[in-house]
Amino acid sequence: METAPSLTTANDTDNAAMRPTSRFMLAHPAHLLALGFGSGLSPLAAGTAGTLWAWVAYVAFAPWLGDAGWAVLIGASLPAGWWACSVTARNLGVADPGCIVWDEVVAFWLVLWLAMPTGWLGQLIAFALFRFFDASKIGPVGWADALFHGVDPVTDRHAWAKAGFGIMFDDLVAAACTLLVVALWRNI
Repeated sequence: METAPSLTTANDTDNAAMRPTSRFMLAHPAHLLALGFGSGLSPLAAGTAGTLWAWVAYVAFAPWLGDAGWAVLIGASLPAGWWACSVTARNLGVADPGCIVWDEVVAFWLVLWLAMPTGWLGQLIAFALFRFFDASKIGPVGWADALFHGVDPVTDRHAWAKAGFGIMFDDLVAAACTLLVVALWRNI
């Protein structure tokens, strides 16, 4: 009988050596999505690389997707991301691996979609704010990040699904914080 890997955090030194490769990414569609089509393989600041990929993808798709298109894409990306993050985290044996960046991608698409129209400087400010909230985990982002880190796959058969949801959730909270600051900035 095969058992699921134990649930650990990304800071565990035992898992630090296990960096995913392109081979791992291409081994399963969930890995490809969760690793942001390769942006999560960045050896430095994978979350920032994923957010940059999201920005470039947004700018590339914007001429073809109106509000309804973005609503559908983001709406479909949320459950697909939950699934992909759950599968990839389980296969890596880490609750919230830094290489998983689909959470940053979807959350930043949401920020850009709701912050538009804005020019390059406005987008850069949104990028910097989102990265600040996501990386610092201050306030509600830290609360959201900690919600699902204590799950145990030995005693909880839904542990990996909870981990995948947690991966997505804290970035959505970071997006909400970013949008709140952008809204306040626009109204001052």
